[in-house]
Amino acid sequence: MNEKHGCEDAFADSAAVSVVLACYTERRLPSIRAALNSLQEQSLRPDRVIVAVDNNEKLAGILAEEFGWATVVLNSGDRGASATRNRGVTAVRTPLTAFLDDDETADPDWLRLLVTPFADPGVVGTGGKYEPSWHAPKPAWFPDEFAWVVGGSYEGLPTTTERVRNVWSGNMAVRTETFRLVSGFRTDFGKRGSIPQPEDTDLCIRMAAAGGGHWMYVPASVIYHDVPADRASLRFFVRRCFAEGAGKAVMQRHLAVETATDDEHAYARTVFMAALARLTKRHRAAGRQGAVMLVGLASAGAGYVRGMAAPLSADGVAA
Repeated sequence: MNEKHGCEDAFADSAAVSVVLACYTERRLPSIRAALNSLQEQSLRPDRVIVAVDNNEKLAGILAEEFGWATVVLNSGDRGASATRNRGVTAVRTPLTAFLDDDETADPDWLRLLVTPFADPGVVGTGGKYEPSWHAPKPAWFPDEFAWVVGGSYEGLPTTTERVRNVWSGNMAVRTETFRLVSGFRTDFGKRGSIPQPEDTDLCIRMAAAGGGHWMYVPASVIYHDVPADRASLRFFVRRCFAEGAGKAVMQRHLAVETATDDEHAYARTVFMAALARLTKRHRAAGRQGAVMLVGLASAGAGYVRGMAAPLSADGVAA
């Protein structure tokens, strides 16, 4: 075991990796600056930091002038996070590529820990933990099992490095060659602005199939994800759950694999039982969380049904 860890540490200390950060609006300049500054504090320095800007020449100019040490590229094609990340990867010259989002900051050991599992040639990608940074107090009714609603790692994920089906694109590293082999993120399916779709899950499934490998979740590799105050509402919670259900349905239709959403079905069963257990408790906050968990499951289920039934539009979403 010590020999294995020694090999992994040696690999991580010398790994050649680039970081791609996708962004699209000047409104996020403060968080973009914070994200880029956190990359300069990494214990493993990236070979190159590539800032991919989505159809915004003004923002690209600002960032090129302010961050001369970064490589700024402009996505002038299809809009959206998927196409913009893909544009960033065209500038990568290293075997590994990591992704960070424009509303996140990385822990100093984030990159080194994220690439450590690549010492195993069977690993096609890795992902780390999301710590929500709430701008407003976290609501008492908010259940940790639904932390994914606000871009956090939810209760029930592994607490040690383990093999998983998928990770999330804002805290992800990939083998560049395998990423390119599957043509990267789908450009007809993915996040546009603040409207989410599970393009990361789709990518993970396709990369694992193409590379004959697997993904590893590395909870010690941490990023801090901004949660704006307007997301601390039940309205946002319900809408986000519905969107997730609809997105997973569309993903399953794209992949045409019956088992594509097995993990989601298992998660739903676990959360349903946890919600019932919480409802039986006399503590008022626990009861409210249990009720919200059932609302979240119902919303996601309704979205899934709609996503499976609705015709797909030209851009690959449920019409």
